[in-house]
Amino acid sequence: MNRPIVADTGGLLRALARTPEFQPSFPEYQAVLTAASPVIVPALVLAEVDYFLREHRRAMRKLIAEIFDPGTRYEYELPAPSDLVRALELDAKFSELHLGLVHGTVAAVAERRQVYRVLTTDRRDFSAIRIGPRLSRGLELLP
Repeated sequence: MNRPIVADTGGLLRALARTPEFQPSFPEYQAVLTAASPVIVPALVLAEVDYFLREHRRAMRKLIAEIFDPGTRYEYELPAPSDLVRALELDAKFSELHLGLVHGTVAAVAERRQVYRVLTTDRRDFSAIRIGPRLSRGLELLP
């Protein structure tokens, strides 16, 4: 059964990374990405991915084409104003983490969509964040 995930920047970049022989650089990340449906990509994550792929425009164009192809498992998620407000609330609540807007938005989208599985490399931040009305729900970090 395919289960949804929310993609964070580091997790998405690792899932898409390839060796010079075009093999997955991080097969465990690619396996999570290919098994999930849908893969929710918050808009701010896509902007951050673009920054990291600034020297690899072809890869970024391919990713954009895949995300916006209705036949793929990707869902592009624009942040609702409430997501941005919630991101700032989470950033303030967990101030020692210095979450920032991107990580806060990933958590806010996960909370709103009730998708608690996050593809990420950032174990420190996402393992400490709690979401939900009483901040009692943790996130499942993948892989």
